[in-house]
Amino acid sequence: MIFSPSPIDALFRAPRLIKRVISVFADLCFVGIAFWAAIMVRVDSFSIFSNSQFWLLLFSLMPITVLINIKLGLYRAVIRFIGTKAATSIGIAVVFSTVILILLSYYLHVPLPRTVPIVFAAFLMILIGGSRFVFRALLSNKSKTKERVIIYGAGSSGRQLARSLIQGNEYLPVAFIDDDVRIQKSVVYGITVFNRSDIDALIIKYSVNRILLAMPRESKKRIARVLDKLENLSVEILSIPGSADLVSGSAKIDELHEVSIDDLLGRDPVQPNQDLLQADIRNKVIMITGAGGSIGSELCRQILQQHPKKIVLLELSEFALYKINGELQIMAKKLDYDLIIVPLLGSVQQKNRLLTVMRTFAVQTIYHAAAYKHVPVVEHNVIEGVRNNIFGTLFVAEAAIEAQVETFVLISTDKAVRPTNVMGTTKRMAELVLQALADQIAKTKGKTRFCMVRFGNVLGSSGSVVPLFREQIKSGGPITVTHPEIIRYFMTIPEASQLVIQAGSMGKGGDVFVLDMGDPVNISDLATKMIHLSGLTVLDKLNPEGEIAIEYTGLRQGEKLFEELLIGDDITQTDHRRIMSAHESWLPWPELQQILVKLDEACHQFDHEEIRRLLLQAPTGFVPKDGICDLVWNAKDTEKDNYKVV
Repeated sequence: MIFSPSPIDALFRAPRLIKRVISVFADLCFVGIAFWAAIMVRVDSFSIFSNSQFWLLLFSLMPITVLINIKLGLYRAVIRFIGTKAATSIGIAVVFSTVILILLSYYLHVPLPRTVPIVFAAFLMILIGGSRFVFRALLSNKSKTKERVIIYGAGSSGRQLARSLIQGNEYLPVAFIDDDVRIQKSVVYGITVFNRSDIDALIIKYSVNRILLAMPRESKKRIARVLDKLENLSVEILSIPGSADLVSGSAKIDELHEVSIDDLLGRDPVQPNQDLLQADIRNKVIMITGAGGSIGSELCRQILQQHPKKIVLLELSEFALYKINGELQIMAKKLDYDLIIVPLLGSVQQKNRLLTVMRTFAVQTIYHAAAYKHVPVVEHNVIEGVRNNIFGTLFVAEAAIEAQVETFVLISTDKAVRPTNVMGTTKRMAELVLQALADQIAKTKGKTRFCMVRFGNVLGSSGSVVPLFREQIKSGGPITVTHPEIIRYFMTIPEASQLVIQAGSMGKGGDVFVLDMGDPVNISDLATKMIHLSGLTVLDKLNPEGEIAIEYTGLRQGEKLFEELLIGDDITQTDHRRIMSAHESWLPWPELQQILVKLDEACHQFDHEEIRRLLLQAPTGFVPKDGICDLVWNAKDTEKDNYKVV
């Protein structure tokens, strides 16, 4: 059943112009009522209504009073914000109107009792002023149904947010919190600015369940410090969009969202070097393998902004390719950029396809992001992990050499350092492939320049713990963590992509670049912070009344407690403060090639024991924590050693 809004609600929702017209009409009526009431009080006879001189006096007074009100800004004032300043303006308007009444009665020769102007002023003040404060009270009562919130940050963004929320129907700001002592105890839109130490009392006083963070221009470190102070409060913390989104118009001030984890980490991205960003991209043909993945798609977005001549997208997933192609087309249109985007389905395991594509489109720079990266999945699908991560990289690299591609950048991982799982080992093998090929190219004076960039976890990628934790919190828990002491490095996808591009521009051939990931993060602590910032508490032995439990499921197959970024200690700092160059051992191509030939044969024969032996033989530092975990291998009968794939 559809209910029509009440007249009061309809009036509140009416356009500003309609409200002003209604205010003018009401004030005209108030002038008339005050005029006749003042005379009636003095004369006490209905005969006054037949006096044409009184009507002339009234009709002369009404438009002048409205003009006075307009001049004093009474129709510009928003009733819900009306205060002492507006009351003063109303008083001045009434005084002027009364003086005009006296002057008109004198010049129009209308006999008016002396007490009438005084009574008229009293009635007019009550009617014009009283009506406005009555409506403000109605609005105030209406606001009582809105959820009360505290705004942290009384700067320009906080004030804009307060104004927007007051006019909305969902939240009612009851207090500002700001660390700037200069503005504490001041009043903004009728809302007092308090010190941070007052938060606990304010939450109890106003029954607040949410604090809105209005600090879009503050540094990540500053925001992280604030969140540390707010974490233990039993309220949910929401944030407004970042300053870049607000300035660009892609987000509104009142579009509140959960606090981003990069705010929690307190890591401020370094301003990218524009020369490094453009060196291998501007006016060049760029190819991205795995273009629809988490890192691949962000690389596409960053690359597009550096004005390449053409972008070739290679992706195995049809849906992922469709999605990133559509997004890039829209981005190019918004930037008014006539960019050629070539969306291609294909696998990095098809060398002929790769070589044909590179030659056809004259590819100059390749960012190789295609890989199977989830540790348990690769543990259960060993041969596909080896084929895709090792031989896929080999085929793309060999095709790049034959097509005379200028630059080849491999996206590697911290799991390639002293790996305990097949995924990390295959990525280290991929690094060895490029190091060996780079040495061969140096000897033959080839054209292609190889480098690889190694970094840890990125926030928001597929399989990342952050979106998983959010979903688990929304569903009421529990949050699942593998081990209470597990630690990981984190970086945002945009920052990682920008650093990959910049590192690739610095490579001379065979370089292994390592990104500065900042301080490692305890995953259990991260889960606790996310629970607290959602306004909930952890359910454990110390707090049996908590809402969300954290369950420890045990390390997964091949998973490590601590990830590392360096194999040895031989490392040098580059010109970029977040990019380091590692100098690590490798195999010459003839020796590595022998291992690859045997590995290919073992994959073809489905010989997992030989695959394991070869991966251990290679200089990868592979120290497996578990036996062979491949699901198909373990499902075979006890005579699987004699089984051969035809």
